[in-house]
Amino acid sequence: MTKEEIFAKIQDILESDFEVEKSSVAMDSKLFEDLDLDSIDAVDLVVKMKQFIPGKIDPEMFKSAKTVENVVDILLPLAQK
Repeated sequence: MTKEEIFAKIQDILESDFEVEKSSVAMDSKLFEDLDLDSIDAVDLVVKMKQFIPGKIDPEMFKSAKTVENVVDILLPLAQK
């Protein structure tokens, strides 16, 4: 998966599962402030991404993620395995 494909999947999940308008999700969107997610939502997002990422995803890796781009950058190496 490319960075763009991961971003598109995140947009789709945020729209379908978290009722966030796809058009309001940008790479620099802040997960908590801009998208109004809480820590449970962030974990749910990562869990939902597991179906698209072949590598093992450790939720601990995302503790420092603040933006959508942070999440994409963490997932990218796992997606390219």
